[in-house]
Order: sequence, then structure tokens, then C-alpha cells
Amino acid sequence: MDDITRYRKLFPHLESNNIYLNHAAIGPFTKNVINRVNQHLTQRSSGLIDNFKKDLRVMESCRDKLSQLIHAESAERFAFTPNTSEAINIVAGGLQLNKGDHILLNTAEFPANVYPYVNLKSKGVTIDFINDRDGMITPDMIENAITPNTRVLALSAVQFLSGYRADLKTIGELCQKHDIIFVVDGIQAVGAMDINVQEMKIDALASGAHKWQMGPQGIGFLYVSEQLQNKIQQTSVGWLSVETPWQLFNYNQSLSETARRYETGTYNIPGIYGYDAALELLLEVGADTIENRLHDLTQFIMEELSDTKNVSVYTPVEARERAGIVTLKLDESIDADQLLEYLKTQHITLAVREGKVRFSPHFYNTKEEVAETVSILKDYLVNCR
Repeated sequence: MDDITRYRKLFPHLESNNIYLNHAAIGPFTKNVINRVNQHLTQRSSGLIDNFKKDLRVMESCRDKLSQLIHAESAERFAFTPNTSEAINIVAGGLQLNKGDHILLNTAEFPANVYPYVNLKSKGVTIDFINDRDGMITPDMIENAITPNTRVLALSAVQFLSGYRADLKTIGELCQKHDIIFVVDGIQAVGAMDINVQEMKIDALASGAHKWQMGPQGIGFLYVSEQLQNKIQQTSVGWLSVETPWQLFNYNQSLSETARRYETGTYNIPGIYGYDAALELLLEVGADTIENRLHDLTQFIMEELSDTKNVSVYTPVEARERAGIVTLKLDESIDADQLLEYLKTQHITLAVREGKVRFSPHFYNTKEEVAETVSILKDYLVNCR
């Protein structure tokens, strides 16, 4: 990419010659994010302190960018949430399910996409788990697990451990065919791959901002289709949830007709300022460019490590089945945590999850950085006794 050098200048952590390949855990801030948040904090502390009108404009800008990023019907389909878990709980807790209704999960999911649904067992809801196959959950596996009582399918767009990328379009069409609500945990996908919620027939998509989107912690979003919104019995309501919040003594208002109804009280305004700046960069670079960069980098990692002693690649080989994660399964003789600590001494940041080593580069990382990391890792693994 011709602009890679220009974009790399936006990342302060690169000035210290560290190699950061851990975006599936938490993404770094760009100078744009830092400046935008600092400008807001300066104004709040020593300038126009009561600047809520400006805050509203930034919030709407941020919703517009989210709508562009995942190809939503409109910006009205988004609610700001503190994190992915909160967004999923809004949907799970509001579904009008009855005793005997089934929710379909799988055994590869991150807990944030499990517990909100398991919590519904107290209502008599049945939870069915699909047994993953080396971290993969294919459309055929899902179709075989559907029963006449299946009401909801909850699925991660990209699995946090294996890096498996779900065929969301095929699965969405399958859910539509069987009248199943399709709820997607998007935190390992949004910012790393192109998602089109309309084409993929996704009813709800939840994501925090702090991983591949490289925004602040404590801010994220819930996308919900109008059709699903009409089915959710809202369990939490606040003064901002209604049509006209500033009619303070009008207690008889209806909830907002937009997804804003799920926003109950004071916003994480500094987080939203930073989030808006982070989204601006992703849209400028473009989802296609990001996907292509990640394909090339992950392909390189997998090829270079394919015949390395003491390690095997756990992530699917097929390009269409992965996004930005490559996970390595180590020989039992290798202590993953010790390996991680060694890499830190080499100024390299990867992650260990469930005893496996996880790479997660982003678009601004270079092949040279990845090659250096792979070389150091291979030397360690080959010489390890």
C-alpha cells in the first residue's frame, strides 16, 4: 500500500521500535485519537465546559461512520454501549422467549457471547451447543443443529482463539429461512474485515471499540434492525431513552423509535470523541484495503511457520475462513507463557490464549515486522528443549 508509511506515522508506539501484533486483544491509539480526546478534555476543563451541543454533533458523526463501516440501513440503527457484553445483554435480556424455546450457541465462543444467553435458563429457555471442529462452526454444522424450537443463533463473526471467520452471508440466509434471530458478536471482525449487516441478514451486531477499531475502552455499539427492535422488550430505560429527553416533566413519552432507546444515561463522551477519530481512519483506509493487507500478512505467517519444529497452525488455512488472527498450537514441551515473556524481551507483543500463541497484525504492520517476529519465534522453538 502506497500510503503505509504515511499511516505508520500516526502510531506513536512505532517510534519505540516495538513490534505490536496483538490487535485481537487491544489496539493502539493513533495520534488522531489522542489529539481528539485531549482537545475535548482541554475544552471541558478550561474552555467552554458546558459543550453538550458540540458533543451531540460528534455523537451523530460517530453513528454515521458506524453506519458506513458495517453498511447499515441508517445511523438510527445504532446505540452506544460501554462494551460488547452490554450490547449483547440488551438483546438477550429483551428477547420475548418462552419455556421450551431454544438458543443455539457453540463451544468455541468467547464467554461474553455465552453468559447472557445461559442466564435465560431461569426462564425455561434451552441452550443448545454446537461442538466446534478445531474452532470452526460451519453453516452445515449450524443447519444440522437447528430444531423446530430454535429461536436465536448467537455467533462470533470471527472466533477469538482459532481466528475462524464465519460465513455470515450463508448463515444469515439460513436463519432468515428458518425465522431465527441472528445475533453476531463482531468485536474480532469490525475493523478487520468488511461486514454488510444488510446483505448478511444480521439482526443484531455488537462490538466494543478497543480491538481492531483501535478506539478507546469503555465505548462500543449495538446495531439492531428495526424488525428486531420491535421484538425486544426493553428491560432498562433511562431519561435519554425517550423520544424527547429534554421535555423533563413529560413522563408519558414513548421510547425513541431509533436504537437510541437503549441509551439510558450519561454518555462516555471522551470515548466517543476518540471513537469518532478511530472510525475516520478505518473509513479512509477502506475495508477492502484492510482485508487485503491482513490476508497477505496472515498468509505469510502461516507459510513461514508451516514446517517449524514444535508448532502447528491452529487457524484455518483457507483465506475465506480467516480475518486477522493466526493462532499456533505448541508442542506440550513448550511453555507458552515463557515464550511470551521471551518475545517481550525482544520488544514483540503477541498473546497467549488457552495455551496457544496468537498473532493479530493490523493493516499498518509491515511484512518486515512480521518476518522479524516469525524469525525470532522460529529460533526459539527450534532451539527449545
